[in-house]
Amino acid sequence: MRRAVCPGSFDPVTYGHIDIVGRAAKQYDEVVVAVLNNINKRGLFSVDEKLDMLSEGTAELGNVTVAEFDGLLVDFCRANGIDTIVRSLRSVSDFDYELQIAQMNYRLSGVETVFMTANPQYSFLSSSLVREIAQHNGDVSSLVTPYVQKRLREKYEERATEQ
Repeated sequence: MRRAVCPGSFDPVTYGHIDIVGRAAKQYDEVVVAVLNNINKRGLFSVDEKLDMLSEGTAELGNVTVAEFDGLLVDFCRANGIDTIVRSLRSVSDFDYELQIAQMNYRLSGVETVFMTANPQYSFLSSSLVREIAQHNGDVSSLVTPYVQKRLREKYEERATEQ
């Protein structure tokens, strides 16, 4: 069985992420979308919230599961019998950064990294841009699922009442 992992912080998951996961799901028997639980970085959403939004966004993909990990991605891969990491490239600068990580992951564990180029309609898209637009009540409906859009609105309304 060919298994791959699509790792990330997904804060929040965007249509760009879902596109890559969907394309990977056509190439592999099973795809695990792995959310990094980075204790050094506080995101907008908790890991559980991210897992929930990813589950909703990938529900139609029968061979996709979601999970969380902390520590090294290659350790997660070893523990779960995964030998391929799928990463998205939006630009040349992404490649420079991702190549170094891919080479280190291979050196540490022999896990291969496969790069998929971003769909041109999503090549500009990032979670940080989505957060910024949503924070200022901008329209993110073409960038995230309706469920994620609702969660963003709730999160920023919640933060506004706390201040």
